Amino acid sequence: MLKQKLSQKLVQKLSPKQMQLMKLIQLPSTSLVQRIKEELESNPALEEDEGFNESYEGESVDNDSEKEDLYDEGGEREEVFELDDYINEYIEDDPVSYRVSNSSSDTSYETSFPVVDFESLLDHLEKQIGHLGLETEEDEIIARQIIGTIDDDGYLRREITDIIDDILFLYNVIVSYRDVERIIKRIQRLDPPGIAARDLQETLIIQLKDSIEKGTENVRAKELAMSILNNHFEIFSKKHYIKLEKNLFVTKEQLKEAIDEILKLNPKPASGFSVATENTLEYIVPDFIIENKNGELELSMNNSQIPELHINDSYLNVLKSYKESDGNVIKSMQDKSTLFFIKQKIDSAKWFIDAIQQRQQTLYKTMYTIMQFQYDYFFTGDKSRLKPMILKDISDITGFDISTISRVASSKYVQTEFGIKRLKEFFSESITREDGEEASTIEVKEILKSIIENEDKQDPYSDEQLRLLLIENGYNIARRTIAKYREHLNIPVGRLRKEI
Repeated sequence: MLKQKLSQKLVQKLSPKQMQLMKLIQLPSTSLVQRIKEELESNPALEEDEGFNESYEGESVDNDSEKEDLYDEGGEREEVFELDDYINEYIEDDPVSYRVSNSSSDTSYETSFPVVDFESLLDHLEKQIGHLGLETEEDEIIARQIIGTIDDDGYLRREITDIIDDILFLYNVIVSYRDVERIIKRIQRLDPPGIAARDLQETLIIQLKDSIEKGTENVRAKELAMSILNNHFEIFSKKHYIKLEKNLFVTKEQLKEAIDEILKLNPKPASGFSVATENTLEYIVPDFIIENKNGELELSMNNSQIPELHINDSYLNVLKSYKESDGNVIKSMQDKSTLFFIKQKIDSAKWFIDAIQQRQQTLYKTMYTIMQFQYDYFFTGDKSRLKPMILKDISDITGFDISTISRVASSKYVQTEFGIKRLKEFFSESITREDGEEASTIEVKEILKSIIENEDKQDPYSDEQLRLLLIENGYNIARRTIAKYREHLNIPVGRLRKEI
């Protein structure tokens, strides 16, 4: 049987403008510059000061397609607002603008990006096609297809049968499995060594073979290393060194020399190229700068790339002209349409300028609170001075919502005297030491890292041994927590840290 029940729920929903503001807060400075450019392109009433960046030419006010959206089916919107009141209010207001000099900081921080001249992996390999000794046009098609299939690490991970299908589809040319394999072997002798291998074992073998052919040093160690890669790769990858000694009938010293030769090889043969492509080239631009000025920390915002914004004067002049004409009488629907369009664009521009200002104030207040909370660290650079700090701590002090603090911290960087740091790094849970004092998990991770760096690499610590050593330092932490911290530090398990 259906029943009706009356209930009340308190639901907090963000307005579209609040949601847009939250998105602006989350953007780092570099993304904010792009967002401002997009707004400048879409709203002719918004303008950046001349001479700051490239000049902006706004679109004409007379835009019939946009004006039509301002009316309902009857074409009437008189009830929505009084144009005269709006115009009087706007003309009497102070000019709306956003200027860097009026923001939370007056410090100018010049950010210059280095000019990078690079050659892509594809370009580098294509220049060497002439060295392959290709006999036919089909061979060249195969070579170019293989080179174009190599990934950013330098591996050829696509199956030969798939490459054959690709060539048939793209060039309507039938090639054999044997021909593709033959061209792959030739490409594998190009620079960089190890290119176009199908897996780690193959690329190491190619590189080591190249090294043996080109040099006469450590020949015996290299030949032993080649035997390891060809015949005992699985045992080697698991670092079962004692088993290797027995299987190869070699001494510990001989095995160490061979493994040293393997460790000289590059597991990602194209690494020197992949970091220099346009898609992967990234720069970190700090959003904040903290400086030690005569023993006092000073916080400033990096506003050097953010343009100064204001309302386009031509829109104000249109309103003034209307105000001064014919006793404020609208002569036609065309006049009304133009004024509605202007109001919409001005309102949008004013809101965007206000949102940028509010974003800057929110970011500055949040970072200033973090700086005060972690003052000892920013003053000394000593990670052990970092205090336990969670989002709620900063939220309680600033009065901002936890989600706002999270948006500020997730993608922002601060420049300190000790390097550029991500805000997220300063947040950590607390643990209680044996002496009852609270410590940051960051402090524990630093101690754990130090213990592992100074361990005997021939007999590295297990997670249980690391737990006992931390207890000796006053930190009683579970073994699974040790494993979690170790993974956060990108440190492998003890067995994989073993060296000869």
